[in-house]
Amino acid sequence: MKKTVDEKKVSAVEVDFANVAAHRPTLLFIILGGFFVTNALVAEFIGVKIFALEDTFGWPPFNFNLFGQVGALQFSAGVLLWPVVFVMTDIINEYYGKRGIRLLSLLTMGLISYAFIMIYAAISLAPADWWQTQYQANGVPSMQAAFRAVFGQGMLMIVASLSAFLLSQLTDVVSFHRIKEVTGEKMIWLRATGSTVISQLVDTFVVLIIAFKWGPEITGQFTPWSWGQLLAVATVQYTYKFTMAIVLTPVIYWVHAGIERFIGPDLSARMKLAATTWN
Repeated sequence: MKKTVDEKKVSAVEVDFANVAAHRPTLLFIILGGFFVTNALVAEFIGVKIFALEDTFGWPPFNFNLFGQVGALQFSAGVLLWPVVFVMTDIINEYYGKRGIRLLSLLTMGLISYAFIMIYAAISLAPADWWQTQYQANGVPSMQAAFRAVFGQGMLMIVASLSAFLLSQLTDVVSFHRIKEVTGEKMIWLRATGSTVISQLVDTFVVLIIAFKWGPEITGQFTPWSWGQLLAVATVQYTYKFTMAIVLTPVIYWVHAGIERFIGPDLSARMKLAATTWN
């Protein structure tokens, strides 16, 4: 029995999808890319919470004194995931080159922007009375205000975060390949960790300068931080990120080993070689 034109088209689509699912480099890119985008997106939204590191682990207070500023070890919850994002950047960079990271970085920025637009749309919706009343019984006076406080990041923070993400990603890609030009395929830890600590430095300062220094000076929304305050906070945050980059180094080797088992050592070597030539 002959197939109709529509049946042939459906069969062709099924074959194409089967080829994608069976093509391990493509499937690997989807898996790594999905993990990359998810971590970046979640980091944006959990970043509104500030946690105390000492209290979390039951440590005695550590009152640092830097640049004339005294403070405790307090961080945005986003620092839990941003080091993972930069590690993923290096892994994807290793196998898919600048083109792969450029695609995922732009896609992530677009999706984060879309998410913020949808969240602001949700915030603008009038809350149902029973929804407000139900949570009042649980000690939340205004669920609408709580919803806005948790999800409604200020525009300055959004601009600062997206700018820092883009600039740090570009820095990571360039520094990664510069180091690889010198080391070749050896010393994965050096190019991965080295590029991460450089890009984290850019990320830390860009987001703080835009959100708490230049932004307030331009908009007048609140009192800008002094340079001493900014440098103190940046130093503490970067020290944490630097430490996490070192701690996560074994994870890089573990993921590389898993990828080689998944796609095979020969294909892995060819992909790494091709990644150095993709622009």
